[in-house]
Amino acid sequence: MKIYSVYDAEFKPYGKVLEGYDCKELMDAMMKIDLPAQGTAYEPGIASLEACAIYRDFQDRGFGGMPIQLGLCWGHNVLLNCLEYHRDSEINVGTHDFILLLARENEIVDGTLDTALVKAFKVPAGVPVEVYATTLHYAPCHVDAADGFRTAVVLPKGTNTAKPDFAPACEEDKWMTARNKWLLAHPDAPEAKSGAHIGLKGVNISVAE
Repeated sequence: MKIYSVYDAEFKPYGKVLEGYDCKELMDAMMKIDLPAQGTAYEPGIASLEACAIYRDFQDRGFGGMPIQLGLCWGHNVLLNCLEYHRDSEINVGTHDFILLLARENEIVDGTLDTALVKAFKVPAGVPVEVYATTLHYAPCHVDAADGFRTAVVLPKGTNTAKPDFAPACEEDKWMTARNKWLLAHPDAPEAKSGAHIGLKGVNISVAE
């Protein structure tokens, strides 16, 4: 598949590049966190990252003063596996170039999305991007296996924490796997084996191929 840049016009339906943010302190703090030996890791909020001056900038400018969390997704990954969405935008910035595999919420038909609709976008190191609430996304993919990826994840406070306890009243309710997180899994993904809604059909995309 073609890998676009977030500076290409093709990215406009999915998100935008943010301007006026100094990410150096945050990137230095992210680099102090060791990569997992294999696979990926995620923490919704990390104290050392939230201590960076940019945290207030993301809160005030990025989210209009709403409470936020600044966490990290990091490791090694080349597969799509799943797509998720939130009711809010997400801000990402990486220590190294990384790739986002994206689709749009309105492309879901009867609880399923064809992975042929997924597009790949390369995000340069240190460039913050907003991923819109209507954009389906999941764990970033690394560009260089030697570097892996460290991608800051900025979201409204509480996102991706414990799932609320309620009785599903519609089909979409069944896709929720955590607070403010709706997930579509590929049949080959570990998440599908853990009971997540199987909502992706087609090839489980690998950027390595």
